[in-house]
Amino acid sequence: MRFLRSRFLQAVIVLVVAFCVFRFGIRPPAPWSVIKLYMAVVALAVLVHISSDSDSWRDFLRPIRDTLTRPERRFVRAVLVVLIPVLLGYYAYSVAAARPEAPPQLRAIHPAPPPSLSFRGKEMNLQGLENPLRKDQASLARHAAAGGAIYIQNCFYCHGDNLDGKGHFAPAFNPPPANFEDPGTIAQLPEAYLFWRIAKGGPGLPRESTPWDSAMPAWEDRLTEEQIWQVIVYVYEATGQRPRRWQEH
Repeated sequence: MRFLRSRFLQAVIVLVVAFCVFRFGIRPPAPWSVIKLYMAVVALAVLVHISSDSDSWRDFLRPIRDTLTRPERRFVRAVLVVLIPVLLGYYAYSVAAARPEAPPQLRAIHPAPPPSLSFRGKEMNLQGLENPLRKDQASLARHAAAGGAIYIQNCFYCHGDNLDGKGHFAPAFNPPPANFEDPGTIAQLPEAYLFWRIAKGGPGLPRESTPWDSAMPAWEDRLTEEQIWQVIVYVYEATGQRPRRWQEH
């Protein structure tokens, strides 16, 4: 019973009860900023109460002084020396750590491509552009095989060896890499659209795709025009999808 009369314990109980009331007893729940303000007021009131006279203040400080000075409380001191820095470090990390935030405006999953693009100094009109490799159906299998080799060398790390967007690096990206097996992706797009996205990558996306831009690099610096078309052929052939034709728009 004497322990329950301790000013220190009474102050701790008041603060804990006040926090539980503000955090769980208010409906609708109060924002954290409001809870912090209320708790500051309660802590100030408790401090004023326990320091109202010298006996009360000495009674409040006695457990703290005993913990810091008495030899039999060496284990408690060791625990506090470890626990307090850990809690402060966690609090600092939780405040400073970046959090995923929703974009201020709706993000376009498949943004509209530009009417034309410049590929290695060559101007290409995307409107009505078709994959030139499909004109030679006899060589299409060879181009698909070449595209598969290029895909394995450069793309499967993110898009996965099953083209399902579950590559080794995929969990690190937001938004995740495209799932080509999904009929809502390349099956809804003409091949010219894929050429633009592969060539220009994330840096070439328009403003409506921000702030969650694609992590894909601009492949025009690494792949030739034919290699990009070959990758496109492979992606459609491997997934069994059919590219959308311009007349279907």
